[in-house]
Amino acid sequence: MDFKDASARFKSKQTASQSAEGSQPKAHDFAESYRIRAKMIGVLLRDARVNAERTIQDCAYLLRVEPEVMQSWEYGESVPSLPQIELLAYYLGVPVSHFWGTDTLESKYGRHVDIQAEYVALRNRMVGALLRQAREELHLSQEEVSQSSAIPLEQLNQYELGERPVPMHELSVLSGIVKKNTSYFLETTGHIGEWLALREEWKHFLELPDDKRQFAANPRNIGFIEIAIMLSKMPVDNLRQVGASILDITR
Repeated sequence: MDFKDASARFKSKQTASQSAEGSQPKAHDFAESYRIRAKMIGVLLRDARVNAERTIQDCAYLLRVEPEVMQSWEYGESVPSLPQIELLAYYLGVPVSHFWGTDTLESKYGRHVDIQAEYVALRNRMVGALLRQAREELHLSQEEVSQSSAIPLEQLNQYELGERPVPMHELSVLSGIVKKNTSYFLETTGHIGEWLALREEWKHFLELPDDKRQFAANPRNIGFIEIAIMLSKMPVDNLRQVGASILDITR
């Protein structure tokens, strides 16, 4: 569902009403505006809850309200406060801005609960193909890997064909045998891959010293960051020339 044209429809309705009644401007209908916005927030709230696979009871318990209250929010009959929305955003894994946006998660990415089985099956085949590729790059036979890992040969073959999921503890061992880091097998494309990569980047960002993290988070410092990126991509000889020029200036 997309609400981008909701405001336009409301304005169009007002204009038509004004035309029918003459050129006299009509006072803004705040009640109708609030009602529409309450409905929009309700749909966005339900969208986030369903996407996170949470029940109405789960969310109600989090906020210490009755399930009927949570349900009334989703129906647009009443609206939660900002602090309540902040807690829900955290709990449901969405930015707070989701609740005053115009796009649902379902319209952007589809209902992920409907594609879980397909995703897992596809990823099992991809992991198996990567495992086979890494093994062949080292000119290792399945028999050699089977002996090194104590995983039966038939089972190992099922892993490589994607017919059987590789348990994480066995994948860790197999990664070492084929000389690959476990991250080699991670999803890197699509919505899930982008989300996983973003989480890893966020983890590294949080590990930065406080002063560097605050500097990078300040929008006013974007120019300095862009200069740093350009310098990092510059050939070494050119970088030396820049350094020499800076020394000349500061003498």
